[in-house]
Amino acid sequence: MTKTTDALRHTEIGLLLYPGCAMASVHGLTDAFQVANDYARQHGGVDRIRTSHWKLGETGFARSHDSDPGAAGQPDYIVIPGRLADPLTADETADFTGWLRERHGTGATIASICGGAFMLGHSGLLSGRRATTHWLYADAFATAFPDVEVTAGDMIVEDGDIITAGGMLAWTDLGLRLIHRVLGPTVVGDTAKFLLVDPAGREQRHYSTFAPRLSHGDDAVLRVQHWLQSHGSEEINIGALAERAGLETRTFLRRFQKATGLRPTEYVQALRIGLARERLEFSRDTVERIAWNVGYKDPSAFRRVFQKMTGLSASAYRERFSAAVRT
Repeated sequence: MTKTTDALRHTEIGLLLYPGCAMASVHGLTDAFQVANDYARQHGGVDRIRTSHWKLGETGFARSHDSDPGAAGQPDYIVIPGRLADPLTADETADFTGWLRERHGTGATIASICGGAFMLGHSGLLSGRRATTHWLYADAFATAFPDVEVTAGDMIVEDGDIITAGGMLAWTDLGLRLIHRVLGPTVVGDTAKFLLVDPAGREQRHYSTFAPRLSHGDDAVLRVQHWLQSHGSEEINIGALAERAGLETRTFLRRFQKATGLRPTEYVQALRIGLARERLEFSRDTVERIAWNVGYKDPSAFRRVFQKMTGLSASAYRERFSAAVRT
């Protein structure tokens, strides 16, 4: 969980090591986060990335490397690397998936690189979600996890508390995305220049800029957030959300806003607009159809909310960013 020490705020990104995982991405991300921290320090920022490597030992999962040794807590983000071999099987991931579900259940964001998506798939955390993986494994992934929408043509699929990255070298894209979340756009720009990576062309394909707060420690609110991530396009009833949280309505509203910084209606709008952005970028559906599919029965209301939240009309957004139009 994010911690504050000596006026600095540390967000821990844990890299999960497992037999045969691609160490190039582990070392590359470790170096990239150090570069980003150096730039954050130069700019006088108070946020830092704490980088850790996690291994399964005889007594459970523990850090084998830590950029902030001795500090307590659990990772805010967990990254599953890919591997230079066939896709991970259920048996190979059995020792890891329970820990991933546990960490996700307490607010951690889980990310995968390349074939690491198979471990996410076996954990059940991708059920009803969208995901990407290496194009070579796309058919096998779709067969293994039929309840996951596979979009292997995308470098990054960002779905709030779950992020998947496509190819073996997509660790660079994922790293920039995480640096952006933790340290902001100035630092990610500096880091990209140092790494000789073009962030503009890559960020255009990100699914959503909405990064919900998940490490707030309120389990009741977190349960609702996890449910909304897969059901945000459905009709939302505040009383039903409060019931799902096990709270009285007034208490739920107060705790939800305290935990997320948003009222439930604002939170749902952010989720829906994030999904609409994706569909405007990657589908040829009409604006009206997209509005309906993300949960707006009135297309004109959708257009107003979309313009307010993005600064562009839905049509202008599609014209500027649509991959479907360019192909």
